[in-house]
Amino acid sequence: MDFTFTEEQQAAAEAARAVFGGVSIGGVPSPALVAGAVAEDLDRQLWRRLADADLLSLLLPEGHGGAGLGPIALCLVLREAGRVLARVPLLETSAAALVLGAYGGAATSPLLDAIGRGELVVTAAAQGRTGHDAPERAVTARQDSDGHWILDGQQTAVPWAPTADRILSPAHTGDGRTVLALVPPGRPGVTLDDQVSTNGERYARVTLDAVRAGEDEVITADGAWARLRELLTVGTCALALGVGEAAARMTGDYTSKREQFGFPLATFQAVAVQCADRYIDLRAMEATLLQAAWRIETIENHTTDTDALPVDADIAVAKVWASEGVRRVVQTAQHLHGGFGADTECALHRYHAWAKQLELSLGPAAAHEEALGDLLAAHPLS
Repeated sequence: MDFTFTEEQQAAAEAARAVFGGVSIGGVPSPALVAGAVAEDLDRQLWRRLADADLLSLLLPEGHGGAGLGPIALCLVLREAGRVLARVPLLETSAAALVLGAYGGAATSPLLDAIGRGELVVTAAAQGRTGHDAPERAVTARQDSDGHWILDGQQTAVPWAPTADRILSPAHTGDGRTVLALVPPGRPGVTLDDQVSTNGERYARVTLDAVRAGEDEVITADGAWARLRELLTVGTCALALGVGEAAARMTGDYTSKREQFGFPLATFQAVAVQCADRYIDLRAMEATLLQAAWRIETIENHTTDTDALPVDADIAVAKVWASEGVRRVVQTAQHLHGGFGADTECALHRYHAWAKQLELSLGPAAAHEEALGDLLAAHPLS
């Protein structure tokens, strides 16, 4: 088996490291130091640098100035973003770009060009009404006699919604289909109620009350919602991996320098064993993430084994490890830093907040294990 990345994927990761290398963790607003949202807007300077480095066009078709790359490259870039707690909607906008490019048709061409230039921020509504129900059932879509779509419903915890230019939301039709609607947050009938995430970012509960959308603003192609959901999930796992790796690196640096009884903490067996366990967590998070991303990409390219388990099984495994793994890594980091780790002058508390937000976004590992069990029962391995 070949575990190496392509030259294009490696180049994307290197470009991301160059851009995110200029982010100061101390400059990331802390939810522990600010009442309410940590900032009114995303990091526009960083967003501009990402556009200039062509990282916002990675998943766009080549005809729109993109690189035509897929989920693996996206995850490699998001991993770097997670390491520095990048305050940009890179996941949501990139996932939307790939879906619009693959399923949106000619009407989305101007939007794709604007996304690649960094001029259009797109977010995705994927939490449903409560965060525990199916997102595609939270909004209804019906067509009127003029061919316009009428959208009604509510999506909670939509990231970056107050500052986004478009919101991409799944909706279900009367005949049981799932479509994707792309609407501006300022359109009549759209109401945004402010929410604040665990890591202090501005979210919103988005209510759609008889919102009219043109035919060119609704994607009806089969598979569009499934692809968007898959990308958002593996992208969240990639962010969790980056957060965990950065917290582990901080812990390694601290325990190598901090001494007790005249010896570095890292030389104590109990400390070394905990760090080794967390290293295993991180490597499992990485392996399962890349397996899921690879499955999505190979299915996209029609090269998957039809006798294999559905890609949802690989995604479920990645979610189990990401959800539990990032929590264990950050908790161990906090423990080994002792009281210093709880001090807001130490950057670790920022990683703790982001890890908790990502864990909540992914959902409980037990639910993913149950879903995996159902898939194994329905597709017995030969």
